[in-house]
Amino acid sequence: MNIEYWLNIAYIKLQSIGNISARLDSEVLLSYVLNKDISWLMCYGCYKLNSKDLKLANSLLMRRMCGEPIAYLVGKKEFWSLSLLVSNATLIPRSDTEILVEQTLMRVEKDSKKKILDLGTGCGCVALALASERETCCIIGVDCMQESLKIAKRNAKVLHLNNVIFFHSFWFSSVNEIFDVIVSNPPYVSLNEITSLDKSLSFEPLIALISTNNGLGSIKYIIKHSKKYLNDMGWLLIEHGWTQKISVQKLFKKYHFFNVMTYKDYSRNDRITVGQKKQI
Repeated sequence: MNIEYWLNIAYIKLQSIGNISARLDSEVLLSYVLNKDISWLMCYGCYKLNSKDLKLANSLLMRRMCGEPIAYLVGKKEFWSLSLLVSNATLIPRSDTEILVEQTLMRVEKDSKKKILDLGTGCGCVALALASERETCCIIGVDCMQESLKIAKRNAKVLHLNNVIFFHSFWFSSVNEIFDVIVSNPPYVSLNEITSLDKSLSFEPLIALISTNNGLGSIKYIIKHSKKYLNDMGWLLIEHGWTQKISVQKLFKKYHFFNVMTYKDYSRNDRITVGQKKQI
């Protein structure tokens, strides 16, 4: 079987189950199997697949048809133009989280030496994006999952980013420093919502998705305790669900943050709320 024939078969199978990115998914999978660019596949459609490659390609295709995300199948995902390693121990970085990076960068001047804390760093996507843009800043990423930290550290090494450190902590439990900025993309899905979400989310770690108190448990904890770890006039930036804007803003104000604002994601949904610690 050659490349063109396999891609056509894979496309038909994925399209038949309603996959809206069937063509691209087929190309990404085979590109991964052959370790070639997609453009190479287009040029060498007559190239015959050997039995080993065909077996792997078919296995990945079946897993994709069962809903497993492409990022887990190929072990990587692009975020902020960075190619990041991922595994099923980490959430898959999403483009909407880039708004969290954008809003953080707007509050951190180039060539500054500010200290930034990323709570619940996962594969390190936010911390690494910030480290790549603010080379003179010190970025610290923490997570309660050791497997996630292994992935984050590998990403930092592959990307040659030396201004970022990752270590184990359950939110602030092992944090002993004061920061100019704290950012977080915490769990914010409620137990009641989980059954209505996309099937592919069932492959992602539930601990990074689900929170108590209608999805606000982790957010409330971070807002309540972050002031202890923020310099005066420091910023806290949190990603949340699109229906949680009012509740999150109320929490910021309850714990005496000011300049509280919410920003929309690429789909025009409320996604990032920020607040500033008052000067004592």
